Amino acid sequence: MKLAQCVFRVRTIGISFAVLAVLCIGQFSPSAVSAMEPFSLADVIERVKPVVVNISATGGSDRPVLATPERFPDGDQSFEDFFWKFFGQQSFVPTEDGRPSPRAMGSGFIVDPSGLVVTNNHVVTGATEVTVTLNDGTQLSAEVVGFDPKTDLSLLQVETDRELPSAIFGNSDQARVGDRVFAIGNPFGLEGTVTTGIVSARGRDIRSGPFDDFLQIDAPINQGNSGGPLFDVTGKVIGVNTAIFSPNGGNVGIGFAIPSGQARPVIEQLRAQGYVDRGWLGVQIQSFDEDIAIGLGLKDVVGALVTNVVVKSPAEVAGIEAGDVVTTFDGRPIENIRDLTLAVASAGSEREVEMDVRRGAEVEKLTVRLGVNPENEALLGRRTEIGKSLDNTLGLSLAPLSTEVRRSFQIDDNVTGVLVVGTADFGTGLSRGDAILRVGTESVSKPSDVVELVATAREKGQSAVVFYVASSLGRRFIAVSLT
Repeated sequence: MKLAQCVFRVRTIGISFAVLAVLCIGQFSPSAVSAMEPFSLADVIERVKPVVVNISATGGSDRPVLATPERFPDGDQSFEDFFWKFFGQQSFVPTEDGRPSPRAMGSGFIVDPSGLVVTNNHVVTGATEVTVTLNDGTQLSAEVVGFDPKTDLSLLQVETDRELPSAIFGNSDQARVGDRVFAIGNPFGLEGTVTTGIVSARGRDIRSGPFDDFLQIDAPINQGNSGGPLFDVTGKVIGVNTAIFSPNGGNVGIGFAIPSGQARPVIEQLRAQGYVDRGWLGVQIQSFDEDIAIGLGLKDVVGALVTNVVVKSPAEVAGIEAGDVVTTFDGRPIENIRDLTLAVASAGSEREVEMDVRRGAEVEKLTVRLGVNPENEALLGRRTEIGKSLDNTLGLSLAPLSTEVRRSFQIDDNVTGVLVVGTADFGTGLSRGDAILRVGTESVSKPSDVVELVATAREKGQSAVVFYVASSLGRRFIAVSLT
């Protein structure tokens, strides 16, 4: 019987609407009724839950407690002021010297049976000890394989003697607004919490970095969800939960996840080499309006306007000038500054690419050989030849104190030295986050300085080398054996 016929028959005998619904639905087959019932995610959640982990990161520096979002002074606030990357429930744990050390709790997920775990970089930044707790309660020590501050991703390796369940990535490019999604994580320390929602928007730029391209979701995520996976209804990971919009510190139904399409290439590079190889052009760029276009003799406002060219950069060598407008790069159309930023970064270093630039009414075709991004050496785990040389002696991985590193490790601008970003030998007394200011009596400002001074000490037959180090404990001298 058709629904309309059923409604007519029941109405003619004066039955209430509630009874009407029961009687009319009863005229349909069980499969039709089942199709009208809410779709349960129970089976898929049970299947994927073992790939989600909890992460506890104990910091070795005097980082501010981030249990709540940063507070801004009273007065005018922009929309962007309310975006914040969320740690998790934070507490203090005693250290050996009795001083409290901040502990951040976040989420992550296993991406390889060998024990590779993905999380947000801001969860583990500056930590001296990272512990991963599996779904069954097993606690495992973890080391940071590599990290990428620009996308806020970090890759960990846990110590395990068994194969672990691992996640399967989905295609975030196919995610549509309205698609159902769910998140699993550790909000407020409540392990294995599942929340559901939909994809609310795509391609969100929240001004947290140069590569913003977030999925916006309304699945509730809170402090502690940071770094956890966002699943589609098939149980595939289509995002990494990273930030929320919160005027009051709580969830208001607006969250952001790094799309899997952006995260996967980063994770693969971190796994292979410990850092992300991005191209470097060496220009400063800006967007422009019709007035600027008219003033520069341009016919439209499409492209990225070059405002400055770095001396001896790939751009200068290629002949790019201030006032040029980049309209294509490596075969990709450039409509705005974000397009150019993404195109250069994704091209990688040491590649020759062609680009079109408008110079007034003329179009110039240029070939540029991209350089190595100066910030690459600031990434954890990078194994340059210099790094290998030092690893073969003291088991240290070093990075220059770039702006990115200073921000990540909260190092003052007045500190000049070299950062320890990894150590394979805890017997040295040095740890991740320490800044080496001097080796012996010589000041250092780049990793090669440390390598050369250590090598010189060996050649002289010294039994030990002395590092002058700045850390959260203050400044001190550390003698490291060379024998």
